Amino acid sequence: MPKAQIIVRPAQAGDIPALKQVLQETFEGTWLPHVTDASAKRYVENDIGGRYVEESWPQFTVAEIDGDVAGMIHWRGDFIEAVHVRAGHQGQGIGHRLLSHAEQAIATAGFAQARLETDTFNERARNVYKAVGYVEKDRYPDDEWDSGFTTVLLVKQLG
Repeated sequence: MPKAQIIVRPAQAGDIPALKQVLQETFEGTWLPHVTDASAKRYVENDIGGRYVEESWPQFTVAEIDGDVAGMIHWRGDFIEAVHVRAGHQGQGIGHRLLSHAEQAIATAGFAQARLETDTFNERARNVYKAVGYVEKDRYPDDEWDSGFTTVLLVKQLG
């Protein structure tokens, strides 16, 4: 069976429902098993993922497979704000393609490095980042989730 073609493109308004679904899936699969009940309730009640998509989608880049949004990436300056890949598409190189696209844009904008964060419990993401050249630079308390997490800052030199 031939490998599906991954198309990386700017997000469009019509992608908003799919982008919300991507964030919902990654919240449920990655974060929900680790956050406190209070943090999970706050995330759902305040529609944090949905509001993030509605406010920031014009800056998103998506990966599309067979017309479906399979993942997204969002960066500002040299900082990658978010990378999410739908569970059914993980392990297909989508995260690598999105990261490579963002890194090229970041370098073209004149930055010497790309930075991103994840939490210590998210070993799958940390392994992906390490495999593509990111190195750990710092650790600090995660104040976003109020769940006692430790955030890891990762940096990749570009160029």
